[in-house]
Amino acid sequence: MSNKLTRVQSSTWMSVVWASALQLFAALSIYYSTASVMVEIWSRSDTFAHCFLVPPIVLWLVWRRRDEIAAEPPVPVPWMLIPMLGVGLLWMLGNLASTNAVSQLALVLLIVLLVPTMVGFRATKAMLFPLGFLFFCVPVGEFLLPSLMTATADFTVTALRLTGIPVFREGNQFVIPSGNWSVVEACSGVRYLIASLMVGLLFAYLNYRSLRRRWIFAGVSLVVPILANWLRAYFIVLLGHLSNNKLAAGADHLIYGWVFFGIVILLMFMIGSRWSEPDLEPSVLSSAPSRPVSSIGSGGIRWRVYVAALAVLLIPVLVLQELVSREDNTPPRLGVPSIRPGVWAVSAATPAWTPAFVNPSATVNRVYVADGRSVGLYLGYYRQQVAGGKLVSSKNSLVGSNDKEWIAIDTGSRRIALTSGGEIEVRTVRMRRPPASSDPTSMVVWQTYWVNGRYTTGDAAAKAWGAVYRLLGRGDDGAVVVAHAIEGEPGSSDARLEGFVRDGLDSIDAQLRKTRDDR
Repeated sequence: MSNKLTRVQSSTWMSVVWASALQLFAALSIYYSTASVMVEIWSRSDTFAHCFLVPPIVLWLVWRRRDEIAAEPPVPVPWMLIPMLGVGLLWMLGNLASTNAVSQLALVLLIVLLVPTMVGFRATKAMLFPLGFLFFCVPVGEFLLPSLMTATADFTVTALRLTGIPVFREGNQFVIPSGNWSVVEACSGVRYLIASLMVGLLFAYLNYRSLRRRWIFAGVSLVVPILANWLRAYFIVLLGHLSNNKLAAGADHLIYGWVFFGIVILLMFMIGSRWSEPDLEPSVLSSAPSRPVSSIGSGGIRWRVYVAALAVLLIPVLVLQELVSREDNTPPRLGVPSIRPGVWAVSAATPAWTPAFVNPSATVNRVYVADGRSVGLYLGYYRQQVAGGKLVSSKNSLVGSNDKEWIAIDTGSRRIALTSGGEIEVRTVRMRRPPASSDPTSMVVWQTYWVNGRYTTGDAAAKAWGAVYRLLGRGDDGAVVVAHAIEGEPGSSDARLEGFVRDGLDSIDAQLRKTRDDR
């Protein structure tokens, strides 16, 4: 009887494995647009190159537990189709909001939820860590760049001063007697942090049984790369200073950084291995008692659940296609706003600066003059937003971290009372030429988003309102509105900008609405 149970269960598992492979292929095919963007990011970004290793590692981790998994009968869970549908709708919202991170997380979660739906919770329990590890496929973490860069600059400057080296700092750039240094994206340590967390969690899973030890090592894997990156940045600047920039200069400091990081991670693993617990995951469970044949479930029920799961995968994509098909994607025609005629005149001068917003559908970049005072206006209009050109993106910024012409030295926000009633909030940035530049020019920049007639300064709010308007059938039109003033002209820059916004916001809004409606 035991042999019969084993043969039946083995045959059942073979059919489930093939069905699962087909479901995975179907999911990746149906959500190809999202999956292909993920792979494209892995290919072009050094920060996420490790993602290519995640799928084979997950398969290997599951293979290690194959006997334990096979000891459990595959029993489908039909009610899991409900959370799958909810995650599918989340994927749809992520696409409507042009938020790659949300749609990519939703895709991975859909794949994860397919497992208990098809094989049940008992078999899934043995695959919890591999399924969780699959989320390292999602290329997220770049939102940490600004805070990590600032923290690295803070530590480096403080350590240099404690060492007795004088430092003049503006933003993330600083000058020491031997030369100029800048904390750019490659210095943030985000790639060290993500790589350390990934390999740290894998090490903890393979070497510890205790949840307490696993969590402690996971915490260490988070803290160590941050501290190591701070020390790396400090030692690189110190080495460059002591060698009169003959060492750790140019691309060399990146090589030194990876060597230093590799040594730190190796030491972390060597220390962690002292508390390893052998025989962590026994892979041979042949002695496990067999379960009754009746618990394996009906083949007819299984295939009905599989077909229903395929339908659930299709529904969000079909709904999204229907919504998108109703949108009018006529290229926008954006005119130059007329700001209080007789007071503000459009100048023929070329703007001194242009914000780094990628691939807008239409732009206006003009200088307005009134009584010897000038204000620059930039409008970047977006329609039919895609990964390579959308209103809110990690690629868009007022000034990039690698910008050689300007640096941000102060950020904030303020609310402006409008003459027509009400008020508007703007994001403020004070910028200056780099410390090494002989040009002392500085500038004040105000920025806000216009989303289908609504103003907001928040990136998340702009994305959310964009999704809402698309659901309502009003399209994905949005624009960034940027006003800037060079300091040193008559009157303060803030006063000039406030007067310009009060005089011109209604005209700017009217022009943006006309662009939206003129199809």
